[in-house]
Amino acid sequence: MRSQPEPEGRAGDELARLLRESGALTPEWAAAFADVPRELFLPDLVWAHDMASGGSRTVSRDREPEAWHRASYANVPLVTQWDDGRHTGGEPGTVATSSASMPSVVAAMLRDLDVRDGMRVLEVGTGTGWNAGLLAHRLGDENVVSVEIDPEVADRARKALRRAGLEPEVVCADGTDGWPGGAPYDRVIVTAGVRALPPRWLAQTRPGGLILAPWGTHYSDQDALVRLTVGEDGRASGPFLRMVEFMKLRDQRLDWARFRSHVQTYPGDAAVSRTTLTPDDLGQRYDTARFVLGLCVPHCAHVLNRSDDGTAKAWFFDLRSRSWAATEFPAGTTYQHGPRRLWDEVERALTWWAGRGSPGIGRFGLTVGADGAARPWLDDPAQVVESR
Repeated sequence: MRSQPEPEGRAGDELARLLRESGALTPEWAAAFADVPRELFLPDLVWAHDMASGGSRTVSRDREPEAWHRASYANVPLVTQWDDGRHTGGEPGTVATSSASMPSVVAAMLRDLDVRDGMRVLEVGTGTGWNAGLLAHRLGDENVVSVEIDPEVADRARKALRRAGLEPEVVCADGTDGWPGGAPYDRVIVTAGVRALPPRWLAQTRPGGLILAPWGTHYSDQDALVRLTVGEDGRASGPFLRMVEFMKLRDQRLDWARFRSHVQTYPGDAAVSRTTLTPDDLGQRYDTARFVLGLCVPHCAHVLNRSDDGTAKAWFFDLRSRSWAATEFPAGTTYQHGPRRLWDEVERALTWWAGRGSPGIGRFGLTVGADGAARPWLDDPAQVVESR
């Protein structure tokens, strides 16, 4: 028999206070957050994600009702599915593939969506259904369409929404196609990281409408939240707001197995050089430097492997050829192989960024053509960030 957890009101009030004080929760959304609690949308088994370590801790409602209740009102992301549903059991799986986002992230994105009464919203990535529930409470069921690619996840979300007394349209389909049956939309909100913005999202958004999406490159797992305004010509442009990190759209995930044939022998006949840069110069998890490298060194995947003895090795792989580079730290020895000199591009990109005063993410933006082609820019859409 489950013991009684902390009263819902107290936990919800504390979360709301935290969100208000941070500026994430605005008065316009206060009623929705009070009436549509996150708890209603969580399965009995979740995994609380530790942002610092990257690890996940199992929390079972049956075995630990108090801990589960605390987790449901904590400002942490909760994994709700591993390995596209193939994972079973209580231990964490390999790849987290569905989750309940941090409440502060949810609140801030809804704030930035800038909705008004009567607007129609398309959500890509239903997940637990909580975000769709908050939107439906604010705008009405008839004005919200949410698309989820996973049938089991979509079904759970529908049931959770009904428990909350809400019935926005939840469609099981590939979110990259949007949902033309409900178009045109005034707002599109995406709750998965994207590497290429599908043209259908632009086509299904009214001129003057907004698309809010976590966008990034395959250089890293980083995303930056971009707010795009769709123009009469079908293009969309707007600024990056801040760094975030989301699970990626299923068909835009990076398959690291593709690089297995890049390095036949190490270092083999790779060109050798030296660098004075350090791993810190490449940027930490949410640093702008790391994001800028993805903009300036396109079609490149990067990983930094650190060892307990203080050494590290940074790898760079070209997505379009078998070019690769590796830099060993602290020695600063760099190896480059193939027609593309990836480490040279990294150094030029960091020099370019530093030469402009190391601008933060808020000075960068993105323009997406009607064909989906993306052009990042600095300060003004006319100042396109070029490859280095």
